[in-house]
Amino acid sequence: MSGKVVKVSGPLVVATGLADANMSDVVRVGPQRLIGEILTMKGDTASIQVYEETSGLGPGAEVITTGAPMSVELGPGMIEGIYDGIQRPLEKIVEKVGACITRGVEVPAVDHEKKWDFTPTVKIGDKVTGGDIIGTVPETPVVLHKIMVPPNKSGTVIKIQSGKFNVLETICVLKADNGDEIPLTMIQKWPVRIGRPYKTKYPPKRPLCSGQRIIDTLFPIAKGGTAAVPGPFGSGKTVVQHQLAKWSDVDIVIYIGCGERGNEMTDVLREFPELSINRQYVRYARGGAGSVCLYGNHNRRIFPGYGL
Repeated sequence: MSGKVVKVSGPLVVATGLADANMSDVVRVGPQRLIGEILTMKGDTASIQVYEETSGLGPGAEVITTGAPMSVELGPGMIEGIYDGIQRPLEKIVEKVGACITRGVEVPAVDHEKKWDFTPTVKIGDKVTGGDIIGTVPETPVVLHKIMVPPNKSGTVIKIQSGKFNVLETICVLKADNGDEIPLTMIQKWPVRIGRPYKTKYPPKRPLCSGQRIIDTLFPIAKGGTAAVPGPFGSGKTVVQHQLAKWSDVDIVIYIGCGERGNEMTDVLREFPELSINRQYVRYARGGAGSVCLYGNHNRRIFPGYGL
């Protein structure tokens, strides 16, 4: 379904002719297919938040709705990735268009062509439900990615494969109670505004060794817990975050830099891939030996989230 732009005010775009669209749907705006999200609906008029620069966009431009909410791709290939705030893979985009990232670039968040070595952990005849592990993929030398049944799927395994597959190829087929066959791949798309379900939430019981003696002594953090570092400008909040991400006793680091200064994100993007820390529990490195996933969304718009 498509509509027409009637008003542009910075990142806010108003479009009509979208009566069948829904709030939170992802849309593509204008000839450059700028990515946006519907904030509010009133009749067939939609107010859209565009996540890219809207200069040059004017009334009459076409708006195409995808019919799906803002979602992320979850699967092998995320570890060692560098993404912006809406999971666009910045390294892949730079390979495609160069360091000066252009608007409207469309690149899948997870590599759809790369083959992964899938080893099944179920057999034909097994009954599985959402969250059950059907196989594993060695994503990096330190991360064994467990492939699970999507939360809203269940049934009996009637086909299971082993070998090398990309994330879009069918690796397992379930037969539901109503007789429908459900193909499963190694990738799941999940709406960002819906929390992932869980069966049991365990209370924190063990301390997190942060690698910073002052924190471990005076402000200990529990594994599975949360922590906050309040403070004014320039007090070292981001530095503390960097140190925790580098030296904590963890297997996987997901670093999210939201509203960071461009130079601080540049430090992260330059330092983290080059770290090589050999311990029993963690090693950071580039090229198949890492356990870091970086998300960047800082306040320098020329190179969004990438090195300056």
